[in-house]
Amino acid sequence: MSSGNLRVVDLRGDRTDPRDKLPRAAAEKVAAARDAARTILDDVRADGDAALRRWAKQLDGWDPAAGDDALEIGLDEAGAALDALDAPLRAALERAAGQVRWFHEQAKPRDWLERRNGAVLGVRHHPLRRVGVYVPGGRAAYPSTVLMTVLPARVAGVGEVVLCTPPGADGQVNRTILAAAALAGANRIFRVGGAQAVGAMAYGTETVPRCDKVVGPGNMYVAEAKQIVAAEGVCGIDAKAGATEVAIIADDTADPRFVAADLVAQAEHDPMAGCILITPSEELLAAVEAALTDEVRAAKHAERVRQALDGQGAVVLVDDLDHAVEVANAFAAEHLEVQTADSVGVAEKVRAAGAIFVGGSTPVALGDYAAGPNHTLPTGGTARFTGGLRTDDFYVPVNWVQYDEASLADLASTVDALAAAEDLPAHARAVRIRLERP
Repeated sequence: MSSGNLRVVDLRGDRTDPRDKLPRAAAEKVAAARDAARTILDDVRADGDAALRRWAKQLDGWDPAAGDDALEIGLDEAGAALDALDAPLRAALERAAGQVRWFHEQAKPRDWLERRNGAVLGVRHHPLRRVGVYVPGGRAAYPSTVLMTVLPARVAGVGEVVLCTPPGADGQVNRTILAAAALAGANRIFRVGGAQAVGAMAYGTETVPRCDKVVGPGNMYVAEAKQIVAAEGVCGIDAKAGATEVAIIADDTADPRFVAADLVAQAEHDPMAGCILITPSEELLAAVEAALTDEVRAAKHAERVRQALDGQGAVVLVDDLDHAVEVANAFAAEHLEVQTADSVGVAEKVRAAGAIFVGGSTPVALGDYAAGPNHTLPTGGTARFTGGLRTDDFYVPVNWVQYDEASLADLASTVDALAAAEDLPAHARAVRIRLERP
């Protein structure tokens, strides 16, 4: 990848389902992550805090027995981190928090009750009691993820927000993450990372409380751990938010420097990041490859970028922009950029993406930090059937059903017929008994 050359997937003339032809993390790597996550989750469920300490030593390089073994970080420490922030960084966090809070306030679900044929029907939304949020660490610190996970929970009125994030080898958590946690309003903070953090929040330990839902992005191990606890019915999750990915639909009007910079920006997250360009233009392909050579060479995390582009990077050549949309819908990227002459028109045809970034002035990096919509988004093609983290993820919608005797009588014959068809006569009886005169 040192030259900046991306593998080319030529789909011109091929309108069959392209999913098996597009690069994503190898299935065997995902399966291995799932097995490892299962082992860690079983250990945490069986052994609680002791398991968390063992995995902290093995995976984070922090030996709790050698120093401060407290898993929980006091809110006073987070408040002190906020007070100690440089003024420009604090102002940036506050500006981003304002954007995120505003967006999620607009997206709050609506309670409604309507009268129909004498009955009162509707939906009421109740905030979750306790939510766990996961904030990644390791290769980078993500105070932006604190804002994206804690603030929507706060907007929804969640009773308690529990935050887990991995420590460094010294057992300390990034100070900017702590500052963001104080700013956003997390109630409890724990220095616990990886699949073990998901297990702690899902099952509960002596120290970490059991949560009704676990949300937030992470690596493959975190993503697989979330899938496992959700499948068990232990708690809810937002979506599979694993190794990040971007797809870019572009034509020959796109600035190749912008395209190259956006591919590199996503690749620097993780060696498993997915980065693809979908274009009908061979001229753009050549120009992007030239620009990519310079961008990779200049990147601070060049080796990580090369690994991602080598492993999951590609240019997909298509017949035209309609074909590009077909490929994008099949790939269902976490992030989809549209950089074309008619960016709005092309973007309006897309039906499967975690978030769509429309036009050359709307890079994914803007959404990662401060645009407002959530950056916790579905990965691995799951955007075909689910969306990103939303305010309504922090509510339980409860259907409201209220009939009086007259409205019950109006539907009794319908219940009679359906109960008979299903051979459940007691169902019909449960309605008819209410209409009998004593």
